[in-house]
Amino acid sequence: MTTPIEQRIITGQLWEEYCDTLKRAGQQLLRPETPHTTFDQAEGMRYLSRLVRAGLEMMVEGADADFPTFVIPSHETIKIGADNPDNLYQTARINGRNEYRIRGSRGTVPTLNFATKKGGYEKAGSKLEGTGLLSTQEMQVNADGSFEILVSAQRPASGNWLPMEETSHMLLVRQTFHDRRKEKAAEFSIERVGHGGAPAPLDPARFAASLMAAGHYTENTARLFCDWAALFKQEHHNTIPLGNQAMFQAAGGDPNIAYHHGYWEFGEDEAMVIDAVVPPCEFWNFQVDNYWMESLDYRHHRIHVNSHGARYNPDGSVTIVIAHRDPGHPNWLTTAGHALGTSLFRVIGAGSATAKIATRLVKLSDIPHMPKEQCA
Repeated sequence: MTTPIEQRIITGQLWEEYCDTLKRAGQQLLRPETPHTTFDQAEGMRYLSRLVRAGLEMMVEGADADFPTFVIPSHETIKIGADNPDNLYQTARINGRNEYRIRGSRGTVPTLNFATKKGGYEKAGSKLEGTGLLSTQEMQVNADGSFEILVSAQRPASGNWLPMEETSHMLLVRQTFHDRRKEKAAEFSIERVGHGGAPAPLDPARFAASLMAAGHYTENTARLFCDWAALFKQEHHNTIPLGNQAMFQAAGGDPNIAYHHGYWEFGEDEAMVIDAVVPPCEFWNFQVDNYWMESLDYRHHRIHVNSHGARYNPDGSVTIVIAHRDPGHPNWLTTAGHALGTSLFRVIGAGSATAKIATRLVKLSDIPHMPKEQCA
């Protein structure tokens, strides 16, 4: 006699249920406040296809917490929740009741941190809350650049320790580059402590749960960031304020980062000028995103600038210009064919100090005539 799960697989019901979640995800594109141009809707469909790929990689291919492996959930062609163009993101599936060991080589990337998380976008509420954090400054690294980290609920007597809780299920690594051309990423692997052998053949019941988790991930991620974009459109229109940090961190944000999310929309003959005074910090960057909160194509367009590559004003402030065409400003960022979108100014490691960010719309033709201190 077959079990209910076996029956769902044999009859094809499981696949239909998975496809139904993707169909529901598509409804997020049609919300009244979303842009309904052919361009934006096509880009939205591409965005959903990217979420499908990410969900399958993480929830199906990388779902085994006994034999974890690092997956890259967001990169040049999978973009989620204002992904950082200066970051390399990696995740691994873990189980808070186990212990894990990470071994690797530090590399030269300036910022490297490891975090454990509970919740997940595949679950109702789309929370991804932190249960442990280990940053570069706290890590012990050997003279040859090698390191080990124990991931566990109980603190070890010595060595690098990444805490987690019994409900922890994800390990998230952020590597932040100042200049990808010159810096080397850290390299590492993960294994469950005391668990050898090889993975068992595919378990149909576990696969069924993983496939549905992937579907819910696509649906819930699309809903979450459409909710955010709608909020920014209403409350952050052509501004970049310091928003609700608790909301951002509950969705997986780094507690060392201050997130300034914005929404922009202006005409072909206009530009947005951003004047920022950034406090002493480890790093900052600013990026232009589309409505779906994807970073624009940074492989082929200049859509972001960071503390390493920006041109500063004589007083230490920075002026950034977003425009549809190059106005001749050294910190110009393109909209890459978009008429509207979201944006993010992030500041890492500033403590309680906050950036002062002002925005204004000007005529594109006025940019070359801006005061020199704003074009230095």
